Amino acid sequence: MTALGEADARHLRAAFEVATRARAEGNLPFGCLLVDGAGNVVIEQENAGLVPSRDATAHAETVAASRAARRYEPQELANFTLYASAEPCAMCAGAIYWAGIGRVVFGLSEHDLKGLTGNHPDNPTMDLPCREVFASGQRSVEVLGPELVEEALEVFAGYWG
Repeated sequence: MTALGEADARHLRAAFEVATRARAEGNLPFGCLLVDGAGNVVIEQENAGLVPSRDATAHAETVAASRAARRYEPQELANFTLYASAEPCAMCAGAIYWAGIGRVVFGLSEHDLKGLTGNHPDNPTMDLPCREVFASGQRSVEVLGPELVEEALEVFAGYWG
């Protein structure tokens, strides 16, 4: 049984849809949503690392955190939740932390993602849990995940081989 409530599950599934769209558009199959404290989706972001930028740092979560930091005050972001198709990598967790986003809900774990990607050059997964990155900071970030794993796996099925 999942720890997710109905709203969390709905938003996480929407993040899976964003990731599926990224994949269809030629990007890596990652996506996320940022939801404000009232439950409104304020940012939807696909991975942008391959098309058009060829920027390996343009992960969905990093781009979303950067957009959020420019648009909202830190005290607002502390009440926001980022929903991600997969666990934020160390870079993305750092961006989420520095933006001040207070909560993360993700589908597939970094550990399971590494099992799917192997040593594929497009996604050399680090297998470093985001909880460890957040725990080294001075501000708390609540984390739920992995959640809806079977559905998350569908997003990535067959992508790396």
